[in-house]
Amino acid sequence: MRLLRNNPLAVVFLLFMAYQSITNGQMSDPMSWLMRKLIIFPAILIGLSFHEFAHAYAAVRLGDPTPKIQKRVTLNPIAHIDIFGFLALIFIGFGWGKPVEVNPNNFKNIRRDSLIVDVAGVTVNFILAIIFAGILRLLFIFQYDFMNTDLGEIVIQMIFAIISINIVLMVFNLLPIPPLDGFGILTEIFNLREKEFYYKIYDKGFVILLILLIFNITGVVLVPAVNFIYNIVIGIFF
Repeated sequence: MRLLRNNPLAVVFLLFMAYQSITNGQMSDPMSWLMRKLIIFPAILIGLSFHEFAHAYAAVRLGDPTPKIQKRVTLNPIAHIDIFGFLALIFIGFGWGKPVEVNPNNFKNIRRDSLIVDVAGVTVNFILAIIFAGILRLLFIFQYDFMNTDLGEIVIQMIFAIISINIVLMVFNLLPIPPLDGFGILTEIFNLREKEFYYKIYDKGFVILLILLIFNITGVVLVPAVNFIYNIVIGIFF
C-alpha cells in the first residue's frame, strides 16, 4: 500500500487495467478467465526471468559486478518481476520485468558493451520462442497420441503461450521508451546521453509508457509486429 500512496501513477495504472478487464469482457466468465491466466502464467515467469537474467549475465561477463552484487544473475522469477510490468502482461498483454541496474563505467568499451547488454534480453526471448516452437514440433512428431489427449491439449496451449509471451516481451521491450531496451539501444547507437533532451525523456519514461498503454497506441503498433514475428517463428517448424 505504501507504493500506491507514494505513486499516484501506480493507482492510475491499476485503475486502467481494471477498466480494461471490465470493458473487454474478460471478467464475464471468471473461471474461463482464470484458466486462461493459469495457462500463460508459466510463460510469463519464463519470459521475464530469462530476459532479465540475460541482461544481468551479459553485464557481469563484460566486467560489471553490479547485477551479481544485487543477485540478479539468476533465473529465479522473484528477483526479476516488476509488479506493474507483470500485471500489465496479465491484463493487457504487454509488459516488462524489473530493469537490471548496470554501471557502464565498469565496461571496457562503454557504448559497445552497454549495447550488448541492452540487446541481450530481447535476443534471448527470440531464441526461447524458436526453441519452444521446435519442442512443439518434436512433440507432435514423437508424441502425437499424447498431444491429442486432454493433458496434451493443455501442454500445447502452454507452449504456444511461451512462444507468444517471449515474442511479446521482445517486441514490447524494443519500444524506444525508457527504461525499455529499445531506448537503451538507440542511446548507444546515437550516443544520446550527450543530447540535451535525453534526461528529460528518461525521467518521463513511465508517464509516456502509461499514456501509450491507456490510449492503446502500444497495441495498434505492436500487435501487427508480434503477429508477423510469431508467424515467422511458427513457420520455421510447421
